[in-house]
Amino acid sequence: MRTMIVVSAALLAGCAVGPDYEAPQARVPEAWSALEAPKPGQASAARAEHADLSRWWTSFGDPALVELAERALAGSLDLRVAASRVREARALRGVALGALLPEAGAGGAYRRARPSEEGVVPFDGQDFNSYQAGFDASWEIDVFGGNRRALEAATAELEASEEALRDVRVSLVAELARSYVELRTAQARGRIARLNLDAQRKTADFTRARLDAGQATELDVSRAEAQVYATASMIPLLETLERQSTHAISLLLGQAPGSWTAGEGTVPTAPAEIPVGLPTDLLRRRPDLRRAERELAAATARVGVATAELYPRFFLSGSFGSESVHASDFLTPASRAWSFGPSISWPLFQGGRIRANIEVQNARQEQAAIRFERTLLRALRDVEDALVAHSRDQLRRVELARAATLQRRSVELAQERYAQGLADFLVVLEAQRFLYAAEDAAAQAEQAVAADAIALYKAVGGGWESPR
Repeated sequence: MRTMIVVSAALLAGCAVGPDYEAPQARVPEAWSALEAPKPGQASAARAEHADLSRWWTSFGDPALVELAERALAGSLDLRVAASRVREARALRGVALGALLPEAGAGGAYRRARPSEEGVVPFDGQDFNSYQAGFDASWEIDVFGGNRRALEAATAELEASEEALRDVRVSLVAELARSYVELRTAQARGRIARLNLDAQRKTADFTRARLDAGQATELDVSRAEAQVYATASMIPLLETLERQSTHAISLLLGQAPGSWTAGEGTVPTAPAEIPVGLPTDLLRRRPDLRRAERELAAATARVGVATAELYPRFFLSGSFGSESVHASDFLTPASRAWSFGPSISWPLFQGGRIRANIEVQNARQEQAAIRFERTLLRALRDVEDALVAHSRDQLRRVELARAATLQRRSVELAQERYAQGLADFLVVLEAQRFLYAAEDAAAQAEQAVAADAIALYKAVGGGWESPR
Protein backbone atom coordinates (compact mmCIF):
# COMPACT_ATOMS: atom_id res chain seq x y z
CA MET A 1 0.00 0.00 0.00
CA ARG A 2 2.77 2.40 0.93
CA THR A 3 4.65 1.67 -2.30
CA MET A 4 1.53 2.29 -4.36
CA ILE A 5 0.94 5.70 -2.75
CA VAL A 6 4.56 6.78 -3.22
CA VAL A 7 4.54 5.70 -6.87
CA SER A 8 1.23 7.47 -7.49
CA ALA A 9 2.56 10.62 -5.86
CA ALA A 10 5.64 10.54 -8.06
CA LEU A 11 3.53 10.16 -11.18
CA LEU A 12 1.26 13.05 -10.22
CA ALA A 13 3.98 15.35 -8.90
CA GLY A 14 3.86 17.46 -12.06
CA CYS A 15 0.07 17.81 -11.94
CA ALA A 16 -1.53 20.98 -10.61
CA VAL A 17 -5.28 21.53 -10.64
CA GLY A 18 -6.84 24.82 -11.62
CA PRO A 19 -6.28 26.99 -14.70
CA ASP A 20 -2.77 27.60 -15.99
CA TYR A 21 -2.06 31.29 -16.28
CA GLU A 22 -1.88 32.89 -19.70
CA ALA A 23 -0.94 36.54 -20.06
CA PRO A 24 -3.87 38.63 -21.30
CA GLN A 25 -3.94 39.59 -24.94
CA ALA A 26 -3.79 43.36 -24.71
CA ARG A 27 -5.52 45.20 -27.54
CA VAL A 28 -3.65 48.42 -28.20
CA PRO A 29 -3.59 50.70 -31.25
CA GLU A 30 -0.60 50.70 -33.55
CA ALA A 31 0.03 54.43 -33.11
CA TRP A 32 -1.11 57.39 -31.04
CA SER A 33 -4.09 59.19 -32.56
CA ALA A 34 -3.11 62.49 -30.92
CA LEU A 35 0.43 62.43 -32.31
CA GLU A 36 0.54 64.29 -35.58
CA ALA A 37 3.68 65.03 -37.54
CA PRO A 38 5.68 66.81 -34.81
CA LYS A 39 6.67 70.41 -35.24
CA PRO A 40 9.89 71.77 -33.73
CA GLY A 41 9.60 71.72 -29.95
CA GLN A 42 6.76 69.21 -29.84
CA ALA A 43 6.68 65.63 -28.63
CA SER A 44 8.27 63.08 -30.94
CA ALA A 45 7.34 59.46 -31.62
CA ALA A 46 10.83 58.11 -31.07
CA ARG A 47 10.88 54.59 -29.74
CA ALA A 48 11.13 54.72 -25.95
CA GLU A 49 13.83 52.05 -25.78
CA HIS A 50 16.23 54.42 -27.53
CA ALA A 51 15.95 56.96 -24.72
CA ASP A 52 16.78 56.71 -21.04
CA LEU A 53 13.69 57.84 -19.13
CA SER A 54 14.85 56.58 -15.75
CA ARG A 55 15.91 60.11 -14.71
CA TRP A 56 13.72 62.19 -17.00
CA TRP A 57 13.68 65.14 -14.59
CA THR A 58 17.31 65.87 -15.48
CA SER A 59 16.15 66.79 -19.00
CA PHE A 60 14.69 70.07 -17.64
CA GLY A 61 18.20 71.33 -16.93
CA ASP A 62 17.30 72.58 -13.44
CA PRO A 63 19.86 71.57 -10.76
CA ALA A 64 17.45 72.43 -7.93
CA LEU A 65 14.80 70.09 -9.36
CA VAL A 66 17.36 67.30 -9.75
CA GLU A 67 18.49 67.71 -6.13
CA LEU A 68 14.91 67.69 -4.86
CA ALA A 69 14.08 64.54 -6.82
CA GLU A 70 17.06 62.70 -5.36
CA ARG A 71 16.13 63.81 -1.85
CA ALA A 72 12.52 62.73 -2.33
CA LEU A 73 13.55 59.30 -3.59
CA ALA A 74 15.71 58.91 -0.49
CA GLY A 75 13.32 60.28 2.13
CA SER A 76 9.73 59.82 0.93
CA LEU A 77 7.46 58.17 3.48
CA ASP A 78 5.27 56.78 0.70
CA LEU A 79 8.27 54.97 -0.78
CA ARG A 80 9.19 53.58 2.63
CA VAL A 81 5.67 52.19 3.06
CA ALA A 82 5.77 50.62 -0.41
CA ALA A 83 9.20 49.11 0.29
CA SER A 84 7.88 47.64 3.53
CA ARG A 85 5.04 46.02 1.60
CA VAL A 86 7.58 44.41 -0.72
CA ARG A 87 9.36 42.93 2.29
CA GLU A 88 6.02 41.68 3.59
CA ALA A 89 5.20 40.02 0.27
CA ARG A 90 8.66 38.44 0.13
CA ALA A 91 8.15 36.97 3.60
CA LEU A 92 4.71 35.63 2.61
CA ARG A 93 6.30 33.94 -0.37
CA GLY A 94 8.71 32.30 2.04
CA VAL A 95 5.73 30.99 3.99
CA ALA A 96 4.24 29.51 0.82
CA LEU A 97 7.57 27.95 -0.14
CA GLY A 98 7.87 26.35 3.29
CA ALA A 99 4.66 24.39 2.68
CA LEU A 100 6.41 22.47 -0.11
CA LEU A 101 9.27 21.32 2.10
CA PRO A 102 9.36 18.61 4.79
CA GLU A 103 8.74 19.64 8.36
CA ALA A 104 10.83 18.34 11.25
CA GLY A 105 10.73 19.00 14.94
CA ALA A 106 12.17 17.84 18.21
CA GLY A 107 10.48 17.49 21.55
CA GLY A 108 10.87 16.08 24.99
CA ALA A 109 8.80 15.63 28.13
CA TYR A 110 9.07 14.48 31.70
CA ARG A 111 6.02 13.44 33.67
CA ARG A 112 5.45 12.01 37.14
CA ALA A 113 2.06 10.41 37.59
CA ARG A 114 -0.11 8.33 39.91
CA PRO A 115 -2.83 6.17 38.28
CA SER A 116 -6.38 6.25 39.54
CA GLU A 117 -7.32 3.54 41.99
CA GLU A 118 -10.59 3.14 40.06
CA GLY A 119 -8.94 3.03 36.62
CA VAL A 120 -8.73 0.19 34.13
CA VAL A 121 -5.13 -0.58 35.09
CA PRO A 122 -4.92 -1.76 38.71
CA PHE A 123 -3.12 0.69 40.96
CA ASP A 124 -0.03 -0.89 42.53
CA GLY A 125 0.54 1.90 45.03
CA GLN A 126 3.59 3.28 43.21
CA ASP A 127 4.02 6.67 41.54
CA PHE A 128 6.03 6.49 38.32
CA ASN A 129 8.13 8.69 36.09
CA SER A 130 7.96 9.00 32.30
CA TYR A 131 10.82 10.25 30.14
CA GLN A 132 10.25 11.05 26.45
CA ALA A 133 12.38 12.66 23.75
CA GLY A 134 12.59 12.34 19.99
CA PHE A 135 12.21 13.77 16.52
CA ASP A 136 9.10 14.05 14.33
CA ALA A 137 9.02 14.66 10.58
CA SER A 138 6.19 15.14 8.12
CA TRP A 139 5.99 15.93 4.42
CA GLU A 140 2.91 16.63 2.36
CA ILE A 141 3.24 15.19 -1.13
CA ASP A 142 1.72 17.95 -3.24
CA VAL A 143 -0.03 15.56 -5.62
CA PHE A 144 -2.66 17.97 -6.92
CA GLY A 145 -0.54 21.10 -6.75
CA GLY A 146 -2.39 23.13 -4.14
CA ASN A 147 0.80 24.19 -2.41
CA ARG A 148 2.54 24.87 -5.71
CA ARG A 149 -0.35 27.06 -6.79
CA ALA A 150 -0.08 28.91 -3.48
CA LEU A 151 3.61 29.50 -4.14
CA GLU A 152 2.77 30.65 -7.67
CA ALA A 153 0.24 33.12 -6.27
CA ALA A 154 2.65 34.39 -3.60
CA THR A 155 5.38 34.89 -6.22
CA ALA A 156 3.02 36.90 -8.43
CA GLU A 157 1.90 38.96 -5.44
CA LEU A 158 5.54 39.69 -4.59
CA GLU A 159 6.13 40.86 -8.16
CA ALA A 160 2.96 42.97 -7.98
CA SER A 161 4.22 44.66 -4.80
CA GLU A 162 7.53 45.40 -6.54
CA GLU A 163 5.63 47.02 -9.40
CA ALA A 164 3.60 48.99 -6.86
CA LEU A 165 6.86 50.31 -5.41
CA ARG A 166 7.94 51.41 -8.88
CA ASP A 167 4.57 53.04 -9.46
CA VAL A 168 4.95 55.03 -6.23
CA ARG A 169 8.37 56.15 -7.44
CA VAL A 170 6.92 57.32 -10.77
CA SER A 171 4.08 59.20 -9.07
CA LEU A 172 6.38 60.68 -6.41
CA VAL A 173 8.81 62.28 -8.83
CA ALA A 174 6.00 63.52 -11.09
CA GLU A 175 4.18 65.08 -8.13
CA LEU A 176 7.39 66.67 -6.89
CA ALA A 177 8.14 68.12 -10.33
CA ARG A 178 4.59 69.49 -10.63
CA SER A 179 4.84 71.16 -7.21
CA TYR A 180 8.22 72.59 -8.15
CA VAL A 181 6.83 74.01 -11.39
CA GLU A 182 3.90 75.51 -9.48
CA LEU A 183 6.36 77.10 -7.04
CA ARG A 184 8.48 78.65 -9.77
CA THR A 185 5.37 79.80 -11.64
CA ALA A 186 4.00 81.50 -8.53
CA GLN A 187 7.35 83.26 -8.12
CA ALA A 188 7.39 84.32 -11.78
CA ARG A 189 3.81 85.61 -11.63
CA GLY A 190 4.67 87.44 -8.42
CA ARG A 191 7.58 89.20 -10.14
CA ILE A 192 5.33 90.13 -13.06
CA ALA A 193 2.69 91.50 -10.71
CA ARG A 194 5.23 93.59 -8.79
CA LEU A 195 6.78 95.02 -11.96
CA ASN A 196 3.37 95.96 -13.32
CA LEU A 197 2.40 97.34 -9.92
CA ASP A 198 5.45 99.61 -9.92
CA ALA A 199 4.61 100.82 -13.43
CA GLN A 200 0.97 101.42 -12.51
CA ARG A 201 1.97 103.35 -9.38
CA LYS A 202 4.21 105.57 -11.48
CA THR A 203 1.31 106.12 -13.85
CA ALA A 204 -0.95 107.00 -10.91
CA ASP A 205 1.65 109.45 -9.54
CA PHE A 206 2.08 110.99 -12.98
CA THR A 207 -1.67 111.32 -13.37
CA ARG A 208 -2.02 113.03 -9.99
CA ALA A 209 0.74 115.43 -10.96
CA ARG A 210 -1.14 116.23 -14.15
CA LEU A 211 -4.29 116.77 -12.08
CA ASP A 212 -2.46 119.29 -9.94
CA ALA A 213 -1.34 120.99 -13.14
CA GLY A 214 -4.89 121.03 -14.45
CA GLN A 215 -4.10 118.61 -17.26
CA ALA A 216 -6.04 115.57 -15.93
CA THR A 217 -9.30 114.86 -14.17
CA GLU A 218 -10.14 113.24 -10.86
CA LEU A 219 -11.71 110.43 -12.86
CA ASP A 220 -8.33 109.70 -14.41
CA VAL A 221 -6.70 109.59 -10.98
CA SER A 222 -9.42 107.35 -9.54
CA ARG A 223 -9.10 104.90 -12.43
CA ALA A 224 -5.30 104.80 -12.12
CA GLU A 225 -5.38 104.18 -8.37
CA ALA A 226 -8.12 101.54 -8.71
CA GLN A 227 -5.92 99.65 -11.13
CA VAL A 228 -3.02 99.85 -8.65
CA TYR A 229 -5.14 98.31 -5.91
CA ALA A 230 -6.47 95.59 -8.23
CA THR A 231 -2.96 94.52 -9.19
CA ALA A 232 -1.74 94.72 -5.58
CA SER A 233 -4.54 92.39 -4.53
CA MET A 234 -3.03 89.60 -6.64
CA ILE A 235 0.29 89.55 -4.79
CA PRO A 236 -0.99 87.95 -1.52
CA LEU A 237 -2.72 85.24 -3.58
CA LEU A 238 0.49 84.44 -5.44
CA GLU A 239 2.47 84.42 -2.19
CA THR A 240 -0.06 81.93 -0.80
CA LEU A 241 0.43 79.67 -3.85
CA GLU A 242 4.19 79.89 -3.39
CA ARG A 243 4.06 78.93 0.28
CA GLN A 244 1.62 76.09 -0.34
CA SER A 245 3.92 74.71 -3.02
CA THR A 246 6.86 74.71 -0.61
CA HIS A 247 4.70 72.87 1.93
CA ALA A 248 3.81 70.23 -0.68
CA ILE A 249 7.48 69.76 -1.55
CA SER A 250 8.41 69.43 2.13
CA LEU A 251 5.85 66.66 2.56
CA LEU A 252 7.16 64.81 -0.51
CA LEU A 253 10.65 65.04 0.99
CA GLY A 254 9.37 63.39 4.16
CA GLN A 255 9.70 66.59 6.19
CA ALA A 256 7.36 68.86 8.11
CA PRO A 257 5.73 71.69 6.15
CA GLY A 258 7.90 74.78 6.26
CA SER A 259 11.12 72.88 6.91
CA TRP A 260 12.18 73.39 3.30
CA THR A 261 12.37 76.86 1.79
CA ALA A 262 13.03 77.85 -1.79
CA GLY A 263 15.21 80.57 -3.22
CA GLU A 264 14.29 82.50 -6.31
CA GLY A 265 14.25 80.68 -9.62
CA THR A 266 12.62 80.44 -13.01
CA VAL A 267 10.10 77.97 -14.40
CA PRO A 268 12.09 74.94 -15.68
CA THR A 269 12.08 74.60 -19.44
CA ALA A 270 10.74 71.34 -20.85
CA PRO A 271 12.96 69.53 -23.39
CA ALA A 272 12.36 70.19 -27.06
CA GLU A 273 11.45 66.55 -27.79
CA ILE A 274 10.00 63.84 -25.59
CA PRO A 275 10.25 60.19 -26.73
CA VAL A 276 6.82 58.69 -26.18
CA GLY A 277 7.36 55.40 -28.01
CA LEU A 278 4.50 53.25 -29.27
CA PRO A 279 1.33 52.10 -27.46
CA THR A 280 2.78 48.60 -27.07
CA ASP A 281 5.66 50.07 -25.05
CA LEU A 282 3.24 50.86 -22.23
CA LEU A 283 2.94 47.15 -21.38
CA ARG A 284 6.57 47.03 -20.34
CA ARG A 285 7.05 50.59 -19.13
CA ARG A 286 4.01 51.38 -16.99
CA PRO A 287 4.37 49.91 -13.47
CA ASP A 288 0.63 50.11 -12.82
CA LEU A 289 -0.03 47.95 -15.90
CA ARG A 290 2.64 45.45 -14.87
CA ARG A 291 1.17 45.36 -11.38
CA ALA A 292 -2.34 44.70 -12.72
CA GLU A 293 -1.00 41.85 -14.86
CA ARG A 294 0.77 40.26 -11.89
CA GLU A 295 -2.37 40.60 -9.76
CA LEU A 296 -4.27 38.73 -12.49
CA ALA A 297 -1.63 35.99 -12.39
CA ALA A 298 -1.97 35.72 -8.60
CA ALA A 299 -5.78 35.57 -8.81
CA THR A 300 -5.52 32.76 -11.40
CA ALA A 301 -3.23 30.75 -9.14
CA ARG A 302 -5.63 31.24 -6.20
CA VAL A 303 -8.30 29.42 -8.22
CA GLY A 304 -5.98 26.40 -8.27
CA VAL A 305 -5.40 26.65 -4.53
CA ALA A 306 -9.14 26.57 -3.90
CA THR A 307 -9.70 23.72 -6.40
CA ALA A 308 -7.05 21.55 -4.75
CA GLU A 309 -9.18 21.38 -1.60
CA LEU A 310 -11.59 19.10 -3.49
CA TYR A 311 -8.93 16.37 -3.66
CA PRO A 312 -7.20 14.22 -1.06
CA ARG A 313 -3.97 15.27 0.60
CA PHE A 314 -1.15 12.76 1.06
CA PHE A 315 1.43 12.85 3.81
CA LEU A 316 4.53 10.90 4.78
CA SER A 317 5.31 11.11 8.47
CA GLY A 318 7.67 9.44 10.89
CA SER A 319 9.15 9.73 14.32
CA PHE A 320 12.18 8.46 16.22
CA GLY A 321 12.96 8.79 19.92
CA SER A 322 13.30 7.23 23.33
CA GLU A 323 10.76 6.55 26.04
CA SER A 324 11.29 4.99 29.47
CA VAL A 325 10.13 5.16 33.06
CA HIS A 326 13.67 5.16 34.46
CA ALA A 327 16.22 7.82 33.67
CA SER A 328 18.99 5.24 33.66
CA ASP A 329 17.31 3.30 30.84
CA PHE A 330 16.52 6.35 28.69
CA LEU A 331 19.46 5.90 26.30
CA THR A 332 19.45 2.11 26.10
CA PRO A 333 18.40 0.34 22.87
CA ALA A 334 15.35 -1.10 24.60
CA SER A 335 13.87 2.40 25.13
CA ARG A 336 14.03 3.38 21.47
CA ALA A 337 10.81 3.81 19.51
CA TRP A 338 10.09 4.77 15.91
CA SER A 339 7.30 4.93 13.39
CA PHE A 340 6.94 5.67 9.68
CA GLY A 341 4.06 5.57 7.24
CA PRO A 342 1.83 7.42 4.79
CA SER A 343 -1.49 9.02 5.57
CA ILE A 344 -4.32 10.56 3.59
CA SER A 345 -6.86 13.27 4.33
CA TRP A 346 -9.88 13.81 2.11
CA PRO A 347 -12.71 16.26 2.88
CA LEU A 348 -15.83 14.37 1.81
CA PHE A 349 -18.45 16.80 3.08
CA GLN A 350 -17.89 20.49 3.80
CA GLY A 351 -21.40 21.85 3.33
CA GLY A 352 -20.52 23.39 -0.05
CA ARG A 353 -17.75 25.52 1.46
CA ILE A 354 -15.05 24.35 -0.95
CA ARG A 355 -17.05 24.86 -4.14
CA ALA A 356 -18.29 28.22 -2.89
CA ASN A 357 -14.68 29.25 -2.30
CA ILE A 358 -13.81 28.19 -5.84
CA GLU A 359 -16.56 30.46 -7.12
CA VAL A 360 -15.17 33.27 -4.98
CA GLN A 361 -11.72 32.85 -6.50
CA ASN A 362 -13.15 32.62 -10.02
CA ALA A 363 -14.98 35.90 -9.46
CA ARG A 364 -11.81 37.53 -8.14
CA GLN A 365 -9.90 36.33 -11.20
CA GLU A 366 -12.56 37.86 -13.43
CA GLN A 367 -12.33 41.13 -11.51
CA ALA A 368 -8.54 41.15 -11.87
CA ALA A 369 -8.89 40.65 -15.64
CA ILE A 370 -11.32 43.56 -15.85
CA ARG A 371 -9.02 45.75 -13.72
CA PHE A 372 -6.14 45.00 -16.08
CA GLU A 373 -8.22 46.01 -19.09
CA ARG A 374 -9.42 49.16 -17.32
CA THR A 375 -5.86 50.07 -16.30
CA LEU A 376 -4.71 49.62 -19.89
CA LEU A 377 -7.45 51.87 -21.25
CA ARG A 378 -6.66 54.52 -18.65
CA ALA A 379 -2.97 54.32 -19.54
CA LEU A 380 -3.78 54.85 -23.22
CA ARG A 381 -5.98 57.79 -22.32
CA ASP A 382 -3.27 59.30 -20.10
CA VAL A 383 -0.82 59.36 -23.00
CA GLU A 384 -3.36 60.62 -25.54
CA ASP A 385 -4.47 63.42 -23.18
CA ALA A 386 -0.88 64.40 -22.40
CA LEU A 387 0.05 64.44 -26.10
CA VAL A 388 -2.87 66.68 -26.98
CA ALA A 389 -2.17 69.08 -24.10
CA HIS A 390 1.57 69.12 -24.78
CA SER A 391 1.09 69.93 -28.46
CA ARG A 392 -1.61 72.58 -28.06
CA ASP A 393 -0.14 74.30 -25.02
CA GLN A 394 3.15 74.81 -26.84
CA LEU A 395 1.30 76.64 -29.62
CA ARG A 396 -0.59 78.61 -27.01
CA ARG A 397 2.64 79.58 -25.26
CA VAL A 398 4.08 80.96 -28.50
CA GLU A 399 0.99 83.04 -29.20
CA LEU A 400 0.80 84.41 -25.66
CA ALA A 401 4.50 85.33 -25.72
CA ARG A 402 3.88 87.29 -28.92
CA ALA A 403 0.82 88.95 -27.41
CA ALA A 404 2.80 90.05 -24.36
CA THR A 405 5.56 91.53 -26.54
CA LEU A 406 3.07 93.48 -28.61
CA GLN A 407 1.20 94.63 -25.54
CA ARG A 408 4.39 96.10 -24.06
CA ARG A 409 4.74 98.15 -27.21
CA SER A 410 1.09 99.18 -26.92
CA VAL A 411 1.72 100.55 -23.41
CA GLU A 412 4.67 102.61 -24.66
CA LEU A 413 2.66 104.04 -27.52
CA ALA A 414 -0.37 104.79 -25.33
CA GLN A 415 1.77 106.64 -22.79
CA GLU A 416 3.46 108.66 -25.52
CA ARG A 417 0.14 109.64 -27.13
CA TYR A 418 -1.38 110.51 -23.75
CA ALA A 419 1.61 112.69 -22.83
CA GLN A 420 1.19 114.47 -26.17
CA GLY A 421 -2.52 114.95 -25.56
CA LEU A 422 -3.42 112.73 -28.51
CA ALA A 423 -5.15 109.95 -26.55
CA ASP A 424 -7.53 109.63 -23.63
CA PHE A 425 -6.12 108.43 -20.32
CA LEU A 426 -8.42 105.41 -20.48
CA VAL A 427 -6.30 104.13 -23.37
CA VAL A 428 -3.23 104.06 -21.10
CA LEU A 429 -5.07 102.24 -18.32
CA GLU A 430 -6.49 99.68 -20.72
CA ALA A 431 -3.05 99.09 -22.23
CA GLN A 432 -1.47 98.56 -18.80
CA ARG A 433 -4.29 96.26 -17.73
CA PHE A 434 -3.97 94.19 -20.88
CA LEU A 435 -0.18 94.06 -20.45
CA TYR A 436 -0.42 92.58 -16.98
CA ALA A 437 -3.03 90.06 -18.13
CA ALA A 438 -0.91 89.09 -21.15
CA GLU A 439 2.31 88.65 -19.16
CA ASP A 440 0.51 86.70 -16.44
CA ALA A 441 -1.12 84.44 -19.04
CA ALA A 442 2.27 83.87 -20.71
CA ALA A 443 3.75 82.81 -17.37
CA GLN A 444 0.89 80.39 -16.81
CA ALA A 445 1.41 79.03 -20.33
CA GLU A 446 5.02 78.25 -19.42
CA GLN A 447 3.72 76.36 -16.41
CA ALA A 448 1.24 74.45 -18.57
CA VAL A 449 3.93 73.33 -21.03
CA ALA A 450 6.21 72.14 -18.23
CA ALA A 451 3.31 70.38 -16.48
CA ASP A 452 2.31 68.73 -19.77
CA ALA A 453 5.83 67.40 -20.22
CA ILE A 454 5.78 66.00 -16.69
CA ALA A 455 2.41 64.37 -17.31
CA LEU A 456 3.70 62.88 -20.56
CA TYR A 457 6.79 61.44 -18.89
CA LYS A 458 4.60 59.91 -16.21
CA ALA A 459 2.06 58.60 -18.72
CA VAL A 460 4.68 56.66 -20.68
CA GLY A 461 6.04 55.19 -17.44
CA GLY A 462 9.33 57.02 -17.11
CA GLY A 463 11.05 57.36 -13.78
CA TRP A 464 11.57 53.91 -12.31
CA GLU A 465 13.97 51.94 -14.49
CA SER A 466 17.60 51.66 -13.49
CA PRO A 467 19.90 53.54 -15.86
CA ARG A 468 21.23 51.34 -18.66
